[in-house]
Amino acid sequence: MVEIERKFLVAAKVWRPGGNGQKLVQGYLSVDPERTVRVRVVGEKSFLTIKGKTNGITRTELEYEIPLEQGKIILGMCLDYLVEKTRYKETIGGLVWEIDVFEGANKGLILAEVELVSEKQKIDVPAWIEKEVSGNIRYYNSYLSSKPFSTWENEI
Repeated sequence: MVEIERKFLVAAKVWRPGGNGQKLVQGYLSVDPERTVRVRVVGEKSFLTIKGKTNGITRTELEYEIPLEQGKIILGMCLDYLVEKTRYKETIGGLVWEIDVFEGANKGLILAEVELVSEKQKIDVPAWIEKEVSGNIRYYNSYLSSKPFSTWENEI
């Protein structure tokens, strides 16, 4: 499986959630640039995801549903901080945009992602997008799990 995804910083003063979001909690067993291994709990489901090295905005992604109880156990084995967020979905220009409102140690950060069929695919960028951050490692969930948004001010 291949994931082709663009990521954007959302202008918090412009975007407003439409509908109900879905709570997600995820953690990382590996954040190596060559491969990441993540567990995610969403409602009553749990998933184990392995992602390969990013090349441009493309990478290999393998995802498996696992028993919820096992997912919760694996969350307890994860590195550093868990990534907590509420995910909203909006369809724009025929594409599904996932907007993540982060909580916990990443509170204040809002990111949007859109999956594409090719790196050259044209998209309609919504007015609530502040800037594109595709390829900027600081906005990867795996990075946020070890260096949360709440600590960035200290890095400047």
